[in-house]
Amino acid sequence: MLAACQMARSTFYYHTQQRNDKYAALKKRIREIYTKHKGRYGVRRIYQTLLNEGYHINHKTVQRLMFSMDLKGITPRRHYHSFKGEIGRIAPNIIERNFVADGPGQKGTTDISQVTINGTKLYLSALRDMWNNEIISWTISTSPNMQLVMQMLHKAYRKRAFCEGSIMHSDQGWHYQNIRYRNSLQQHGITQSMSRKGNCLDNAIMENFFSTMKNEFYYVNQFDSVESFIEQLRDYIHYYNHDRIVLRLKTSPVNYRKQYMNNSSNNNNNSNNSDNNSNNMNCDNKPFANNIATQLTP
Repeated sequence: MLAACQMARSTFYYHTQQRNDKYAALKKRIREIYTKHKGRYGVRRIYQTLLNEGYHINHKTVQRLMFSMDLKGITPRRHYHSFKGEIGRIAPNIIERNFVADGPGQKGTTDISQVTINGTKLYLSALRDMWNNEIISWTISTSPNMQLVMQMLHKAYRKRAFCEGSIMHSDQGWHYQNIRYRNSLQQHGITQSMSRKGNCLDNAIMENFFSTMKNEFYYVNQFDSVESFIEQLRDYIHYYNHDRIVLRLKTSPVNYRKQYMNNSSNNNNNSNNSDNNSNNMNCDNKPFANNIATQLTP
């Protein structure tokens, strides 16, 4: 029959397999998720997305299907160092790699990273909440000066994301030893914590964000200008906060915060007991909670 139809045996079996592929719909959905996230999602995040959508599937099946479709998540590359020796006071390492928090605003972390766009060096200062990995505030400049860091800090204050009782962690960069930075934290009742000298693992949670941002956004795109880069960076951080799944949370940072705030308000309505808020920050989180759906801007 194949000879009469002038069809190769391999062509016949290829189309037979395609017709009988029980994973055809799943593979289509995997490719849609992969494309939507611009190749940033690997097996684990695509698997988690499928679970969130109600699919009942084993992660090894997702891995096998992605391999068969030649779909691979973007993987890791390195980073501006602001350490210039002891030029101010070195704070103790209070965090000691314990990056877990019970609620929003308890533990923050910050750092600076450098990128180069068409020969122009840019310095990105970002502040992250360890509780849900959300980027709370960020600034970017052609100079790694104190203003870069202080503006980022004041944006976080305006959101009332960190306040009395919070811990703010960083490396031993000169910005964080500076008296302006230290006094600002002290005036807001925030305890300063610093990594040990030359130990990037002590601030691995912040290093992780810069590594992810560069591998998913910076290294894989072309930018016509500094302005274009900043505009697209703003979009990426919005995506990172609102859409990108944190595997530990099984959802995005902003969705996790919304769920937490909804649960907290329901508990308060049911009990009318102020002791239910014992895990909350000392400051009123409501102004920040009401703004979590808005886009963070530099």
